[in-house]
Amino acid sequence: MKYYFTLQYRMLNRHLRAFGLYPILGYLLAILLFIGGSFYIFSKTEYAAYIYAFFALSPLTLLSETKRTDFLKSCFPAKDYLKIRIAENLLVTLPFLLFLAFKNEWLVLLALALIAALMARFHFNNQFNYTLPTPFYKRPFEFIVGFRTTIGVIGFAYFLTIMGISVGNFNLGIFSLLVIFLTSFSFYAQPDSQFLVWIFSNTSRSFLIDKIKTGMAYVTVLALPILVGLGYFFLEKWNILLVFWGLGYLYLLTIILAKYAAFPRAMNLPESIFIVASIFFPPFLLFVIPFFYRRSIKNLNTVLA
Repeated sequence: MKYYFTLQYRMLNRHLRAFGLYPILGYLLAILLFIGGSFYIFSKTEYAAYIYAFFALSPLTLLSETKRTDFLKSCFPAKDYLKIRIAENLLVTLPFLLFLAFKNEWLVLLALALIAALMARFHFNNQFNYTLPTPFYKRPFEFIVGFRTTIGVIGFAYFLTIMGISVGNFNLGIFSLLVIFLTSFSFYAQPDSQFLVWIFSNTSRSFLIDKIKTGMAYVTVLALPILVGLGYFFLEKWNILLVFWGLGYLYLLTIILAKYAAFPRAMNLPESIFIVASIFFPPFLLFVIPFFYRRSIKNLNTVLA
């Protein structure tokens, strides 16, 4: 059991180094982002504890994936397997449990800890024979794959919108809109293979424009129900809604350009620093977007020129 967690710790450190971060710096950044995000959620809605519990339980479904649990069962005796599964589930939820304790949400804390421990006895098959239809069938591939893998998160965002409208909480509705945009940003995390870029007959510039137009159109499809709902029930706050909508488009543009500024590798520390800096200081986008655009054209020219 000790060997298993030591191995997981070393693998995590290797992933952080591959990303371009010293492990200690990566852990510090993760802690700061977690604390900042936690305070933000609890400052925006009275239902924060339940939203928090949802985010805490979501990664546990990945830990309970059938192929993974079958592999662990083949490596460890049944008694040790159960100890490992309970321990890793509680370890993943520990930061959430500590913050819930800080907020005196004891009932949600106990329920979350109990569910996390019980989930160690179950496994889930993430492979389906049924192909989930999407509204993105014409233009591959980021939104098709992303929609199918994050359908639960997208559905949860719509649920938050309905809750925000029903209780008259505009901030909760804005949070649900941010969830949609952040989820869409994650669709561009994986780099394209050079072959999937090479098969296009576009120039580098037209390839980028096509990617941006597709991304803008598809994120609009996902965000439109929230925008219409909030706009109708909070008509006096349309100006605030438009600001967040516009910023969402700007950051999506930045993410797409960052993906190809790093091409053919995945986005790494340099791109992440620029993106984070522009989030904390939006005017920095005036420098970041042209910079990423020039880098993208240069990288794509090696394949498309």
